[in-house]
Amino acid sequence: MAVPKGRVSKSKRDKRKAQSWKIAMPNLVKCSKCGELMVPHQVCKACGSYNKKTIVAVD
Repeated sequence: MAVPKGRVSKSKRDKRKAQSWKIAMPNLVKCSKCGELMVPHQVCKACGSYNKKTIVAVD
């Protein structure tokens, strides 16, 4: 039969679970076309380009 490995205390359990809710700063890179900071692998909000090609017309 399987035997429990051992009781995990409330503080040990809660310390482990406390790490998952923290918000991480998003990784930002410079746009290759305009130089504005943007999220990688997404269309630039400033110039509407992706991979040096204009995808969306921006006013």
